[in-house]
Amino acid sequence: MILMKDIVREGHPSLRKRADEVIFPLTAEDYKLGEDIFTFLKNSNDPEISEKYDLRAGIGLAAPQVNAPKRIFALHIAELEGDAISFIAVNPKIISHSVEKTYLSAGEGCLSVDRVVEGYVPRYARISIKAFDLEGNEFKMRLKGLAAIAFQHELDHLNGIMFYDHINEANPFPDIPNATPLERD
Repeated sequence: MILMKDIVREGHPSLRKRADEVIFPLTAEDYKLGEDIFTFLKNSNDPEISEKYDLRAGIGLAAPQVNAPKRIFALHIAELEGDAISFIAVNPKIISHSVEKTYLSAGEGCLSVDRVVEGYVPRYARISIKAFDLEGNEFKMRLKGLAAIAFQHELDHLNGIMFYDHINEANPFPDIPNATPLERD
Protein backbone atom coordinates (compact mmCIF):
# COMPACT_ATOMS: atom_id res chain seq x y z
CA MET A 1 0.00 0.00 0.00
CA ILE A 2 1.35 3.40 -1.01
CA LEU A 3 1.60 5.88 1.85
CA MET A 4 2.57 9.56 1.87
CA LYS A 5 6.17 8.62 2.66
CA ASP A 6 6.30 6.75 -0.68
CA ILE A 7 5.43 9.86 -2.71
CA VAL A 8 8.53 11.79 -3.74
CA ARG A 9 8.54 15.54 -3.17
CA GLU A 10 9.56 18.45 -5.36
CA GLY A 11 13.30 18.51 -5.93
CA HIS A 12 13.44 14.73 -6.42
CA PRO A 13 15.06 13.95 -9.81
CA SER A 14 12.32 11.51 -10.92
CA LEU A 15 9.86 14.44 -11.11
CA ARG A 16 11.95 16.13 -13.81
CA LYS A 17 12.58 13.17 -16.12
CA ARG A 18 10.47 12.05 -19.06
CA ALA A 19 8.93 8.71 -18.13
CA ASP A 20 9.39 5.66 -20.37
CA GLU A 21 6.67 4.12 -22.54
CA VAL A 22 5.40 0.86 -21.09
CA ILE A 23 5.49 -2.34 -23.17
CA PHE A 24 2.58 -4.79 -23.27
CA PRO A 25 1.96 -7.26 -21.86
CA LEU A 26 2.82 -5.46 -18.66
CA THR A 27 5.29 -6.98 -16.26
CA ALA A 28 3.83 -8.02 -12.92
CA GLU A 29 5.70 -5.06 -11.40
CA ASP A 30 4.15 -2.52 -13.80
CA TYR A 31 0.67 -4.02 -13.36
CA LYS A 32 1.01 -3.76 -9.56
CA LEU A 33 2.31 -0.19 -9.89
CA GLY A 34 -0.86 0.83 -11.78
CA GLU A 35 -3.10 -0.87 -9.23
CA ASP A 36 -1.18 0.61 -6.29
CA ILE A 37 -1.39 4.23 -7.44
CA PHE A 38 -5.10 3.77 -8.19
CA THR A 39 -5.69 2.23 -4.74
CA PHE A 40 -3.86 5.15 -3.10
CA LEU A 41 -6.28 7.62 -4.71
CA LYS A 42 -9.33 5.67 -3.59
CA ASN A 43 -7.90 5.27 -0.07
CA SER A 44 -6.95 8.97 0.13
CA ASN A 45 -10.57 9.92 -0.50
CA ASP A 46 -12.00 7.49 2.06
CA PRO A 47 -12.32 9.43 5.36
CA GLU A 48 -11.60 6.44 7.61
CA ILE A 49 -8.63 5.09 5.65
CA SER A 50 -7.11 8.51 4.99
CA GLU A 51 -7.28 9.42 8.67
CA LYS A 52 -5.89 6.06 9.81
CA TYR A 53 -2.87 6.29 7.47
CA ASP A 54 -2.57 10.11 7.38
CA LEU A 55 -3.10 10.35 3.61
CA ARG A 56 -3.57 13.63 1.75
CA ALA A 57 -6.56 13.43 -0.57
CA GLY A 58 -5.66 13.36 -4.25
CA ILE A 59 -7.50 13.04 -7.54
CA GLY A 60 -4.49 11.99 -9.61
CA LEU A 61 -1.18 10.24 -9.10
CA ALA A 62 1.52 9.48 -11.67
CA ALA A 63 4.15 6.74 -11.50
CA PRO A 64 7.08 9.24 -11.40
CA GLN A 65 5.61 10.55 -8.13
CA VAL A 66 6.41 7.18 -6.54
CA ASN A 67 9.87 7.15 -8.15
CA ALA A 68 8.87 4.88 -11.05
CA PRO A 69 9.80 6.35 -14.46
CA LYS A 70 6.85 4.76 -16.29
CA ARG A 71 4.08 6.34 -18.40
CA ILE A 72 1.30 5.27 -16.03
CA PHE A 73 -1.06 7.40 -13.97
CA ALA A 74 -4.43 7.09 -12.30
CA LEU A 75 -7.33 9.51 -11.90
CA HIS A 76 -10.09 9.16 -9.34
CA ILE A 77 -12.57 12.03 -9.17
CA ALA A 78 -15.65 10.72 -7.40
CA GLU A 79 -17.11 14.15 -6.65
CA LEU A 80 -18.10 15.01 -10.23
CA GLU A 81 -21.89 14.87 -10.21
CA GLY A 82 -22.89 12.04 -12.52
CA ASP A 83 -19.53 12.31 -14.25
CA ALA A 84 -17.24 10.46 -11.86
CA ILE A 85 -13.92 9.64 -13.50
CA SER A 86 -11.92 6.71 -12.25
CA PHE A 87 -9.30 4.93 -14.34
CA ILE A 88 -5.69 3.88 -14.78
CA ALA A 89 -4.03 5.23 -17.93
CA VAL A 90 -1.01 3.52 -19.49
CA ASN A 91 0.90 5.39 -22.24
CA PRO A 92 -1.74 8.18 -22.25
CA LYS A 93 -1.92 10.84 -24.96
CA ILE A 94 -4.01 13.89 -25.79
CA ILE A 95 -5.20 13.42 -29.37
CA SER A 96 -7.11 16.72 -29.68
CA HIS A 97 -8.00 19.71 -27.55
CA SER A 98 -10.20 22.79 -27.50
CA VAL A 99 -8.98 26.26 -28.33
CA GLU A 100 -10.75 27.41 -25.18
CA LYS A 101 -8.70 27.32 -21.99
CA THR A 102 -9.64 26.91 -18.35
CA TYR A 103 -7.90 27.06 -14.99
CA LEU A 104 -8.70 26.36 -11.38
CA SER A 105 -9.48 29.74 -9.85
CA ALA A 106 -8.05 28.55 -6.51
CA GLY A 107 -4.92 27.18 -8.21
CA GLU A 108 -3.65 23.62 -8.54
CA GLY A 109 -2.09 21.46 -5.88
CA CYS A 110 0.02 18.32 -6.02
CA LEU A 111 0.76 15.41 -3.71
CA SER A 112 4.47 15.96 -4.45
CA VAL A 113 4.33 19.62 -3.41
CA ASP A 114 4.02 20.36 0.31
CA ARG A 115 3.40 24.08 -0.08
CA VAL A 116 0.76 26.34 -1.53
CA VAL A 117 1.78 27.71 -4.93
CA GLU A 118 -0.46 30.58 -5.95
CA GLY A 119 -1.25 31.35 -9.54
CA TYR A 120 -3.32 30.28 -12.51
CA VAL A 121 -2.30 27.21 -14.48
CA PRO A 122 -3.80 27.54 -17.98
CA ARG A 123 -5.10 24.21 -19.34
CA TYR A 124 -7.23 23.16 -22.30
CA ALA A 125 -10.93 23.23 -21.34
CA ARG A 126 -11.76 20.07 -23.29
CA ILE A 127 -9.53 17.25 -24.46
CA SER A 128 -9.88 13.96 -26.30
CA ILE A 129 -7.51 11.34 -24.98
CA LYS A 130 -6.41 7.83 -25.67
CA ALA A 131 -4.64 5.43 -23.36
CA PHE A 132 -4.47 1.76 -22.48
CA ASP A 133 -5.76 -0.07 -19.44
CA LEU A 134 -3.60 -2.53 -17.51
CA GLU A 135 -4.65 -5.38 -19.81
CA GLY A 136 -3.49 -3.47 -22.90
CA ASN A 137 -6.95 -2.48 -24.16
CA GLU A 138 -6.99 0.94 -25.79
CA PHE A 139 -9.67 3.36 -24.67
CA LYS A 140 -10.62 6.86 -25.78
CA MET A 141 -12.48 9.51 -23.81
CA ARG A 142 -13.51 13.13 -23.99
CA LEU A 143 -12.81 15.05 -20.81
CA LYS A 144 -13.78 18.53 -19.71
CA GLY A 145 -13.52 20.69 -16.62
CA LEU A 146 -11.78 19.20 -13.60
CA ALA A 147 -11.20 15.83 -15.30
CA ALA A 148 -9.46 17.54 -18.25
CA ILE A 149 -7.34 19.64 -15.89
CA ALA A 150 -6.35 16.61 -13.80
CA PHE A 151 -5.47 14.55 -16.91
CA GLN A 152 -3.20 17.35 -18.19
CA HIS A 153 -1.59 17.73 -14.74
CA GLU A 154 -0.76 14.01 -14.57
CA LEU A 155 0.39 13.88 -18.19
CA ASP A 156 2.78 16.72 -17.34
CA HIS A 157 4.26 14.52 -14.58
CA LEU A 158 5.07 11.89 -17.22
CA ASN A 159 6.99 14.57 -19.13
CA GLY A 160 8.94 15.95 -16.17
CA ILE A 161 6.81 19.09 -15.88
CA MET A 162 5.46 20.43 -12.59
CA PHE A 163 2.19 22.42 -12.50
CA TYR A 164 3.94 25.56 -11.28
CA ASP A 165 6.11 25.57 -14.42
CA HIS A 166 2.98 26.94 -16.16
CA ILE A 167 2.56 29.85 -13.70
CA ASN A 168 3.81 33.24 -14.81
CA GLU A 169 6.03 34.29 -11.88
CA ALA A 170 5.90 37.98 -12.81
CA ASN A 171 2.09 37.91 -12.98
CA PRO A 172 0.67 34.75 -11.33
CA PHE A 173 -2.96 35.82 -11.79
CA PRO A 174 -3.08 37.10 -15.38
CA ASP A 175 -6.12 37.63 -17.51
CA ILE A 176 -6.01 34.48 -19.67
CA PRO A 177 -7.50 35.10 -23.12
CA ASN A 178 -10.28 32.73 -24.17
CA ALA A 179 -10.37 31.08 -20.75
CA THR A 180 -13.17 30.31 -18.31
CA PRO A 181 -12.19 29.81 -14.67
CA LEU A 182 -13.29 26.62 -12.96
CA GLU A 183 -14.50 27.03 -9.39
CA ARG A 184 -13.90 24.10 -7.05
CA ASP A 185 -15.03 23.69 -3.45
